[in-house]
Amino acid sequence: MAAAVVLLAVSCLASVAFGARAVSFETLVQALTAFDPENGDHAVVLSRVPRTVLGLLAGGALGLAGAAMQGVARNPLADPGILGVNAGAAFFVVIGIYLFGISAFSGYVWFALAGAAVAAVLVYTVASLGREGATPLKLALAGAALSAGLSSLMNAVLVSSQQTLDIFRFWQMGSLAGSGWDVITAVLPFLAVGAAITLGAGRALNGLSLGDDLARGLGQRVALSRGITALGVVLLCGAATAAVGPIAFVGLVIPHMVRSFTGPDYRWILPFSLVLAPVLLLLADIAGRLALPPGEIPVGVMTAVIGAPVFIWLVRRRKQAQL
Repeated sequence: MAAAVVLLAVSCLASVAFGARAVSFETLVQALTAFDPENGDHAVVLSRVPRTVLGLLAGGALGLAGAAMQGVARNPLADPGILGVNAGAAFFVVIGIYLFGISAFSGYVWFALAGAAVAAVLVYTVASLGREGATPLKLALAGAALSAGLSSLMNAVLVSSQQTLDIFRFWQMGSLAGSGWDVITAVLPFLAVGAAITLGAGRALNGLSLGDDLARGLGQRVALSRGITALGVVLLCGAATAAVGPIAFVGLVIPHMVRSFTGPDYRWILPFSLVLAPVLLLLADIAGRLALPPGEIPVGVMTAVIGAPVFIWLVRRRKQAQL
């Protein structure tokens, strides 16, 4: 864990230092300790700090939510993007823009939370139909179907309204650029509550990983455990999606990497995912900034480039079909 925290700190420093205009380590330290408003390099460093903090918060939220979703669903393919939670949040944000003229984050967050909750309930309800219940394969198929359906409806709304498209298109790609401290202070309470709920669910997720029948035999209230953990996941996914847009695969890649050295104990998987997921998001953001200077590739595109091959690898491994 100490090594993971050090890696996260290095990633944060790199996020502040690197970009279209790189700054030296000495300048970075001076800007953070003795800021000079007349120094252009100091101004560049200061402008990158909110972006880095937002990546830290959003990455931690998505990694923690992905790990918890895999535990609740007992599905190694569970991820806020794959199971349709991000799509639900994005669709409700579009509806908020189109019908109510929402253009500020204070409005986005409530619609995103509602959309994430509705999508999570729909996916689990549809997957639960039938004799076998919510199997990993059925959850993945239900999430993919819901994502496709919501994306079609969202595109229909965007095509019919140029104003909605203009507001939504930059947010849709998933980016850390352009957000300031106002977004961070608005999203922080939701992320803090969601993280507290989810981090406290480690023992419950360990019980659920044994199967519902065995968990009940050990005295666990399965429905209550799933409901409370799902509440934490919705808060994390909804708030993070509202702040930075729909970013996929962070919650899929990191828990699997963490599980390779922590084992199946969610009391370790959850905190490690919280610490290491921002590393992936920040490094992807740095890569997007350095790829096409002075422009940049949105971080949502970069995480998809990294995460898609991992997802294909997981699908093709039969031993990873379930947890």
